[in-house]
This record gives sequence, C-alpha cells and structure tokens, in this order.
Amino acid sequence: MLNDILGIYDKMSPAQKKIADYISENDEVASFMTAARLGKAAGVSEATVVRFTAMLGYDKYSEFQQAMIDEIQSRLVSDKKSTTNKLKADPSGLMKKVLVHDAQNIVDSIHMVPDAVFDMAVDMLNEAEHIYVLGIRNCAPLADILSYYLGVIRPGVRSVTSNNISELYEQMNWIGKGDVLVGISFPRYSLRTLKAMDYANSRGARLISVTDSEYSPMNMYSSCNLWAKTDMITFADSLAAPLSVINALTVALYLKNEDTILENTRRLENLWKDYQTYDKDELGDPGE
Repeated sequence: MLNDILGIYDKMSPAQKKIADYISENDEVASFMTAARLGKAAGVSEATVVRFTAMLGYDKYSEFQQAMIDEIQSRLVSDKKSTTNKLKADPSGLMKKVLVHDAQNIVDSIHMVPDAVFDMAVDMLNEAEHIYVLGIRNCAPLADILSYYLGVIRPGVRSVTSNNISELYEQMNWIGKGDVLVGISFPRYSLRTLKAMDYANSRGARLISVTDSEYSPMNMYSSCNLWAKTDMITFADSLAAPLSVINALTVALYLKNEDTILENTRRLENLWKDYQTYDKDELGDPGE
C-alpha cells in the first residue's frame, strides 16, 4: 500500500499529496478513518479522498481501508517473527527476559499520561451516572478486571462483552448524557470497539480510552486518553502496563470513596459468609 502510494507520488495533485503525506505519517490511525474523517485530517474534501483511492485502483473506499489494515497487520506479524527468532536463538533466562520486558513497558508508560488527564479520568468515573466498560478479544480480561473493581466501588457499572456489533449496541442502548464509556483497545485495534465508541459519542456520553499512544485511532473519539505501552515479545501483547493504569484508577477512586467502599466491602464479606462463597482458608480466618 505505502509502496504503491510512493510509486505514483510525483503524479499526484497537491491535494492528493496531502492525503498521501498524512497516510505515510499516520497509517495506523488512517486505516480506521472514514473517507470524510481522513479528508478532514488531511485538509481536503471527502470527494478528493474517494478519487485518491480510485486512482490507486480501488472501486470502493472500504476496499482501500481494508488493504491498509491488512498491510499493518502483516507488518505486526513480521515484527513478531523477528523477535521470536531472536528468542529461539538464545532462549536462556526466558522468564527474566519477559519480566524485564513487561517492567520496561511499565516504566516507559509512567510519563505518557499527564497527571491532569489521569485526574480527569478519575473525576469522570466518580461523577458518572452509569459506567460502561468495553474491551474485546485480548482486551476483554482488562475490561473484566476494571468492571469488577468499579462494581465494588460504586453502582451503575456495566461490562459490555459481546464480539457482535449489533449486540454491543443493544447492551449500550441506554447510554447517554451523564454516562461514561471506557473503551480499551491496543494494536491490532478493534474496529468494533471504535464503532461502539462512535455510537456512545453520538449519544452524548463522555469517553475514556485506554490505549497505547497518541497515534491510536481510539483518540479520535475520546476526550480523555490514558496511554500505556504494550510492546510484545511474540504473539501475545504485554498487558502489564495497561493493568497498572487500571490499578491506578481503582486506587484513586478508592481514596475518593474510602468510607463507602469499606461499608460495601463489609456487607459483601457478610454475604460471602452467609452463602459460603469462599471457604475458610480463602477468607483467611485464623485459628478455625
């Protein structure tokens, strides 16, 4: 795709070169943009974008978009293979290498989110009427963890869980002003998550994204972006840094609602005992 664009760059009009330049510098974000949004980002009209894709040989803009996504995914696979081959050549101390890699992702993430942005996210979650948490595929465990702890802290938390876009809309049917959607997505970004965020935005909800960088397409929809590195060693994303960000959110909300949470926790512990949810060892009762 990028090679095709570069191959005919000299033949392009000034407006088409604006599109080519934007895609070359922001291909991962551009691949998830509509023709109208790409045109706005590049400073040209939607019609110019459509003519640009036709010049590249695509009958529909959606075909051009899918070709960009396929190329990016192919590049990610190639990068994984390169790292995997290095590990195969020297597999000694593998666990330490993985732990150090995860730790480095956390360290690199420390200064990615300004304190003011983090504080904004905490306030949004604390003040929301309802909170919807969305994470699909490899991000589903992160969404489950955040949903669970938010549910301990406050009422009105809903985990949006389906991989089917129509079911996502059904689960978000009542979202609106006063509500907050937390969308979690990392490369490869989920198009379903982006569509759901666009829908929540159209309904007047406020959005928080948990994603990897300023170049993520998630930022197009969210007013509050929490970034964390997920650089991977092989096929599996490193989710240590995003999990730390989620942990920081729950700690901050705990500090804002400590008395309420302690009361909720005591009530839950009584329920656990009454319904024997945990055995005595899990509850940590000494001497019984």
